[in-house]
Amino acid sequence: MNKFVLANIAAALAALSAGAAVVATRLVVGEIDPVTLAFYRYIIAIICMLPILPFVWPKQSIPFHDILRIAALGVLFFGVFPWAFSASLQYTTAPRGAIGLATIPIQTLIVAVVFGRERLDRKKTISVSLAFVGIVIVFGPEALEARGSNVFLGDGLMLLGAFSAALYSVFGRTTLGQYGPLFVTVLLMMFGVLALLPLAGAQGAMEALPDLTREGWMALLFLGTFGGAIQFSLFAWALRWLAPTRTVIYLTLNPVSAMILGLAILGEAITMDLVAGLIFILSGIFIANRPERTAAKGVTERA
Repeated sequence: MNKFVLANIAAALAALSAGAAVVATRLVVGEIDPVTLAFYRYIIAIICMLPILPFVWPKQSIPFHDILRIAALGVLFFGVFPWAFSASLQYTTAPRGAIGLATIPIQTLIVAVVFGRERLDRKKTISVSLAFVGIVIVFGPEALEARGSNVFLGDGLMLLGAFSAALYSVFGRTTLGQYGPLFVTVLLMMFGVLALLPLAGAQGAMEALPDLTREGWMALLFLGTFGGAIQFSLFAWALRWLAPTRTVIYLTLNPVSAMILGLAILGEAITMDLVAGLIFILSGIFIANRPERTAAKGVTERA
């Protein structure tokens, strides 16, 4: 099994882990504010990854300008993104948030094309569009029911979070390849925690440990381990070998997998909208990974 196949598997597992993390977040978010939750989640993830740090430490020294780049990416993906995500859901509904989150592949494709990191072609456009349509089918009807003067503020915050994830996906790939995805992920989380520190400190996170129930602590530990260290390491490793657009298209599985897990936990029925939307999403992923052959040589093109 080659690294490209493994990278696709890693991206899919990361997306499914993110869906499970959404369910875990729903279980604990009533006991702790979202910013403090993200702060402790990443601290646990860093602790989990510290033992492997000596084994993945790069042999070459890291120039100061690359440290600044890693710091900026860390603030974007582990600072701005979780803050915007959490803040948006205070003003808008979960279905509208899911649609906003599903714009990550679209925004990633636009950023990659604008900065010359990818070439816009029909296959990428169709795959990203199908995946987004799938999310709209699943969450669109409920999203249209949202009311309130702050709904659009919530939408804007979610789009801001998605944009920060798109920038990370496009500009983080080179750094991940140069210094190793696991090593860079640890540094990214550290800078993300520093970015969240003032907000978490304002919520009293530095004064005492969170007062959580047993279930709350289990959810937080899951978010830091499987939903933190493992999930983001898989995503970073996939981004090391796959084009940004191909990697992030798997993120459209995130809200759908969260809904499926939520339905399974709550014992609710799976709707036809969910099935139809999942078909569109899987079709988009299939098209994104369908090998292309050049007319001259018939050689499989791998992004």
